[in-house]
Amino acid sequence: MKPPQQSTGLLSYLSAFYFARVHKTSYNLDMVKRRKTLTVTVGSVKIGSSAPIVIQSMTKVPTVDIARCVRQIRRLAGAGCALVRVAVPRRADTAALAAIVPKAGIPLIADVHFSPARAIEAIEAGAAKIRMNPGNIKNRKDILPIIDAAKMHKAAVRIGVNEASIRDLGRQDVPLSKRTAMMLREMKRYVRIFENRGFNQLVLSAKSSDTVRTIEINRSIAVAFDYPIHIGLTHAGLPEEAQIPSAIALGTLLAEGIGDTIRVSLAGNPVLEAKMAKRILQPLGLAKRSTPELIVCPTCARAELDVVKLARRIQKALRDVGKPVRIAVMGCVVNGPGEAADADLAVCTAKKKAYFYRKGRRIAVVPEVEIIPRILQQLQRL
Repeated sequence: MKPPQQSTGLLSYLSAFYFARVHKTSYNLDMVKRRKTLTVTVGSVKIGSSAPIVIQSMTKVPTVDIARCVRQIRRLAGAGCALVRVAVPRRADTAALAAIVPKAGIPLIADVHFSPARAIEAIEAGAAKIRMNPGNIKNRKDILPIIDAAKMHKAAVRIGVNEASIRDLGRQDVPLSKRTAMMLREMKRYVRIFENRGFNQLVLSAKSSDTVRTIEINRSIAVAFDYPIHIGLTHAGLPEEAQIPSAIALGTLLAEGIGDTIRVSLAGNPVLEAKMAKRILQPLGLAKRSTPELIVCPTCARAELDVVKLARRIQKALRDVGKPVRIAVMGCVVNGPGEAADADLAVCTAKKKAYFYRKGRRIAVVPEVEIIPRILQQLQRL
């Protein structure tokens, strides 16, 4: 049987993954072929097809509170962010940014909306990149001095079109195709100004709170330009509500090779954004795992032991384990041995006991009370 042909999309990626698992082939699962782009330098970070995908987030404390802002930036860096965005709506914020930059430890992006003056101040304060919204700073005469300042200070610029800031899109009767076309037209107009000024250190983004529109506009931008693209579903909502639409929108684009930087926009703790971004990237092979991955069967009437309760206990025991191992917890021997073949360590439960597998080979049968100690013992050997 022939393996599925390589094509874009999350469906084709999962199809290839399933084919290789079922038919035990050595078929290449590296299905995500990243779109080729220019490489943009943001401080010490490279963005583009030749560089790893960059996780971003944004501070959610007042920028003028320098100590709190720096603490949050450092927590985000520890959670996996290589870039962090900081809002600078007032002159006091750009003044604070100048004090934050040398303490941050990673390059910072200044989020600029309505004021050309704030953009220039942020660049002069040391921002490695600024984000400009074409819906808010529109006039060419205001944009040109910003471009010149970015050139002088070797700062990059993200042109971020937000659907909500394009006023004509506020009407509900505007169809999807027209909304996408309007956002793309706004992007092209803005990019042309930068290119005519000889500036190409650009990252592009177009965001919507609608999952389908986010996918469609980013597909259009990927066709129209060869600049890196920052992807995200804007205003996604509370964490428990936002994770599925964010994973669908971003996962679809990433599986198609679209996306060079990523942000999951959640209401709440920004560290959760970084963690969720990692969880989207890892199944596609676009980020390395540094913690255990737990595979758990859904359970059924065949289970003779409370698999969910056991999995929760194992998850808690693995909380401080910093190894990228794959551990399967299965409720019976029907699917257990198959999952065991694909895991570093597998536990196939039975009545008051469990069968242990290491890299597909059965190594022991242990009583229920010894399952977790045996897992931790085996992890030391892996």
